[in-house]
Amino acid sequence: MNALKKSALLGLTISAVALSGCLGGDSSNDVDTRTDQQRRIDTGYFVVDEEQLAFTALSPDVPAYANTSRWTGVLDGAGYRVEVPENWNGQLVMWAHGFRGEGPDLTVDSPPMRKYLLDNGYAWAASTYSTNYYDVRAGVEDTNALALAFNDIATQNGRSLAAPTKYYIAGASMGGHVAGAAIEAETQQTANNFVPYAGANPMCGVMGDTELFDYFTAYSLSLFEVAGVGADSFPVEDSEARLEAAREALWVDYENNKNANGLTPLGGQFYAILQNLSGGPRPIYPLSFGSFQDLLQGFAGSDGTITGILNESVADTTNITYRFQTVRGQPLTPAEQAFNNSIVQAQPTPGANALRDDGLRWIPKVNGELYADIPVVTAHTLGDLFVPIRMQQVYRERMESNGFGDNLVQRAVRAPGHCDFSLAEWTQTFDAMIQWEQNGTKPAGDDLLDPAAMADPDFGCEYTIDGVPQTTMRAFMPACSIATP
Repeated sequence: MNALKKSALLGLTISAVALSGCLGGDSSNDVDTRTDQQRRIDTGYFVVDEEQLAFTALSPDVPAYANTSRWTGVLDGAGYRVEVPENWNGQLVMWAHGFRGEGPDLTVDSPPMRKYLLDNGYAWAASTYSTNYYDVRAGVEDTNALALAFNDIATQNGRSLAAPTKYYIAGASMGGHVAGAAIEAETQQTANNFVPYAGANPMCGVMGDTELFDYFTAYSLSLFEVAGVGADSFPVEDSEARLEAAREALWVDYENNKNANGLTPLGGQFYAILQNLSGGPRPIYPLSFGSFQDLLQGFAGSDGTITGILNESVADTTNITYRFQTVRGQPLTPAEQAFNNSIVQAQPTPGANALRDDGLRWIPKVNGELYADIPVVTAHTLGDLFVPIRMQQVYRERMESNGFGDNLVQRAVRAPGHCDFSLAEWTQTFDAMIQWEQNGTKPAGDDLLDPAAMADPDFGCEYTIDGVPQTTMRAFMPACSIATP
């Protein structure tokens, strides 16, 4: 009932906005209101790399995979892979890949838990999407379009299949944003292609949607402010010169030691600010700090349009509180209050990412308002500073505020990298969602809104599973004092 009421209310909102004429932008014939991304699409910039669509081998000598169907192709400008085991259980899993950068070549991923899916009878499909850049709108629409075309693709390849009895969606990083947005009531109401997913498994995902870009903006604004070269406005002018000055002020030798032990005393203040911006005190953060600095500083010159996905800035730091002596929930100290009063704020352009009358917003929202009563299980690494675990905290807050807190289980993994999961961690998290949806067994999880729990040296041990790490840095993680899986 909760979701139905909100869906109806959203429908009224969309109708009102459509009548106001605000959705489509300027209709003047002599004004080009296209975003940079629209121009790239219109000029045919993106091209499917059809050779890359080919499947990699998966134990071809094992009889169980001998009659597995594997199909590749292009659907409405997006490449795809589809794999269906001989003993298909009638259910389809959609896999959403992460950010691909800004190049023209469209490529696809297979899900990390591919073997698990085939061993348990699941078919799966994955799209390249029809664009690159941070185009979650294309990710949602193209993933859903592929799911809806599943039976036609099978028929075209000589295998007649019944329609899937259930659809699930999983994704990583930007693909986590795709998966999270795909199950929203707003998506049900506004998408050109909608799929009624029975459950979702966003991994290391951008679950705070545009708040990720608020975080990137707050990183550079606070970096400059601590270093004494604070910006006067946003977007920031002379960002390269300010970066050079910040590296000189906050690190002893930035080029040779970006880690926490290479900071100056002033740099220690920034270390604490970033810790709180990214999710609060927690294990693994000290190990990760240095390895993400170049990447995060690469956003210092951004203008808030998400590299042209939008025409106007969506960056907003007006609700961000900078802390270097306290943690979330505590009153600010006088020094912190003075810092927050002095730092420049990025303010979004009203309507920059507004509802549209031609499908999803340019950057789809993850409002925490599910379209139905379905289970969602997420996992996130504690050391990730590219898509920080703060995104999961935002998602929990939104789900709780909208009455869907019981539909969400979140888990922390002790790893220093972005999406730095072992195969066992990928598989276990997905399986937890499946068992919950199919058997009613709600899995256990971590409380990411409890600062004391997160600060415990053993936080994250429960769901960190030994296995082949994605990065060599994982070998340097501090050991748990409790038994791990």
